[in-house]
Amino acid sequence: MDTLQNMRAFSCVAQLGSFTAAAAQLDTTTANVSRAVSNLEAHLQTRLLNRTTRRIALTEAGKRYLMRCEQILTYVEEAEAEASDAHARPAGQLKVHSMTGVGQHFVVDAIARYRESHPDVTFDLTMANRVPDLLDEGYDVSIVLASELPDSGFVSQRLGITYSIVCASPEYVAKHGIAQKPVDLLKHACLRMVSPVIPLEKWLFDGPEGQELVNITSAPFQVNSADAMKTAIRSGMGVGVLPIYSAIDGLRDGSIVRVMPDYRLQELNLYAIYPSRQYLDAKIKTWVEYLRNSLPEILAAHEADLKTHELLIAN
Repeated sequence: MDTLQNMRAFSCVAQLGSFTAAAAQLDTTTANVSRAVSNLEAHLQTRLLNRTTRRIALTEAGKRYLMRCEQILTYVEEAEAEASDAHARPAGQLKVHSMTGVGQHFVVDAIARYRESHPDVTFDLTMANRVPDLLDEGYDVSIVLASELPDSGFVSQRLGITYSIVCASPEYVAKHGIAQKPVDLLKHACLRMVSPVIPLEKWLFDGPEGQELVNITSAPFQVNSADAMKTAIRSGMGVGVLPIYSAIDGLRDGSIVRVMPDYRLQELNLYAIYPSRQYLDAKIKTWVEYLRNSLPEILAAHEADLKTHELLIAN
């Protein structure tokens, strides 16, 4: 039995004083309205309406029940309107996960710019280098960097492509020399990034002779943050891998240098992951669309900066 629909039928009959008039308003038949009220009375084991051939009247129990029905139906209408509005207008809190480096270099700034157009959306941002379980942890969107995603059943949108480069400090290069090709790295102190998503102990390079793999089996230092890795490289601890977005400022100010400029690590995809495409909340939809429209341009600008820097060094 659809109790809510039966409540609507009963309320409509009570307000209009007629089964026929209620049927017309609800766009159904008089028999269906009569059956709905009878089913409700049978469910409650209480007579709600006294019926005669000329008129109907509420019983004492019917009057009390009508008051409660109208309250309940009002709450339902408000809830439905609020849910429909969420589909149409971006508002409320977005709980977002992002990998740490991506969050620090892209996501926080993107949130500030997104909120200029959508001030009714607030953010709860968590940064951690892992792929969370969106449903168990309650995230609306997760932003991750990976070569590919495991099959999770969630929806993913690729936001752009980036890659990492090998860097060292000028002091380290002056003391230990510079690697010319990937195999030379085995003679150097290689600093290792730790990631549950990307196997960063295996450095897969794209270079003049195609792909070359170097397996970093031991390291004097390892860390799970690109910015912490940049600090370790800058201090002269060894040779390490940095995403372009983390390396570019150090390359500009000369605190780090690029090693093997003809080689770069395998490209990685930047993804936005969210639970479902159906009946997507407006704040999730507009946030993902904003990232998809803005991040490729920012990633391309970083790569252009890297190329400009290398041209200046070459000349």
